[in-house]
Amino acid sequence: MKTLVLGCGQLLTLAGPDRARSGKEMSSLGLIRDGAVLIEDGVIALSGMRELVMRDERVEKARIVDAGGRVVLPGFVDSHSHPVFASPRLDDFEKRLAGATYERIASEGGGILSTVNAVRGSALPALVEGLVARAALFLKCGTTTLEAKSGYGLDLENELKMLRAIRQAGERTPLSFAATFIGAHAVPPELKDRRQDYVARVCDDMIPAVSREKLAAFADVFCEDGYFTLEDSGRIFEAAARHGLKLKIHSEQLSRGGSVALAVKAGAASCDHLDFANDEDAALLAASGTVACLVPGSNYFIGKPYPAARRLIDAGAAVALATDFNPGTCPCWDMRMILSISCTQMKMSPAETLVAATFNGACALGLQKSVGSLEAGKQADLVCYDAEDYRELPYYFGDSGAHWVMKKGAVVHSAVELTPR
Repeated sequence: MKTLVLGCGQLLTLAGPDRARSGKEMSSLGLIRDGAVLIEDGVIALSGMRELVMRDERVEKARIVDAGGRVVLPGFVDSHSHPVFASPRLDDFEKRLAGATYERIASEGGGILSTVNAVRGSALPALVEGLVARAALFLKCGTTTLEAKSGYGLDLENELKMLRAIRQAGERTPLSFAATFIGAHAVPPELKDRRQDYVARVCDDMIPAVSREKLAAFADVFCEDGYFTLEDSGRIFEAAARHGLKLKIHSEQLSRGGSVALAVKAGAASCDHLDFANDEDAALLAASGTVACLVPGSNYFIGKPYPAARRLIDAGAAVALATDFNPGTCPCWDMRMILSISCTQMKMSPAETLVAATFNGACALGLQKSVGSLEAGKQADLVCYDAEDYRELPYYFGDSGAHWVMKKGAVVHSAVELTPR
């Protein structure tokens, strides 16, 4: 089947180098006025100026979808989320509003461990149903590819259960998942004073099992005081690499511990959070292929200072943006809200936020050859927004504003009934 998208008042192709964009490259959107996209069998065949696309003989007999002069861009690639859980952490929310710290909530049995208990008590079908329902919310807001982490099981049985839930949900929703194993999210309560024993289980039992079932592409670790040390993280990285998993890290989130250097040396795909990253970290990231993935929605929700996005970008680091959707510190699935926060609180430009939430997000997942830009040969993941200018996306907030969303050439969400002709 062939589809021709016409009437793109602003078509943001994100065309450019086949690597993460950095520095001034993050201001380049590949903007085309009066653009068009030809799609064949779910893949982009051609994108560009309408008059040039219309000259291609392949437009013959294509069904036409009219964007009506609106902004059309690649679907968002959300490269950091924790969407598999049983229930929201409303008690934590209320305690935090009353002045409790993240660390105090965790010490009182809240935080990650409260979600762990709920996940352990949930059957696989229930976790799948919850994730499928949340996938629809992401799609409605224009996210077409989502990284999804485990990390609320903290033992072999339940970590595998979470990853199987991601796989099964992926078979029931158009949203694409990139699964990440993060057994090293916290030390489970049954091993509270035996962190090294738990690290051994992650390395010797969990990672091999995840690899055997091909349940994840990445392994992640929460490298932080009170969680996992640099030495722990290095051991987990080595085990993950031996079993064919690519690397990610929760880095410099609550304090600065030197995890950026560890991750860059190991060739990690991304360092995420980076609230306490400094100039040295920015220089290391700029000189590497590791993407700096910022998740300012969590800073907004828990009232913490924001990561220094301008320092990272101005130093030449490639920056991605993600929601960090999770039940405790960022219950937000709308990437457009993340764009707004990034502009107003981190002083990123509208163009930089869009590059960060699409192409650089794809690079943080190693998926830039298939998603993140509207170029020939890539998946036809497009979003049409009720906007005439791309700067409206972070300017207005409170509603996704997606007119329609396409995944692999099929409309998977529409605010109005579309009648292709």
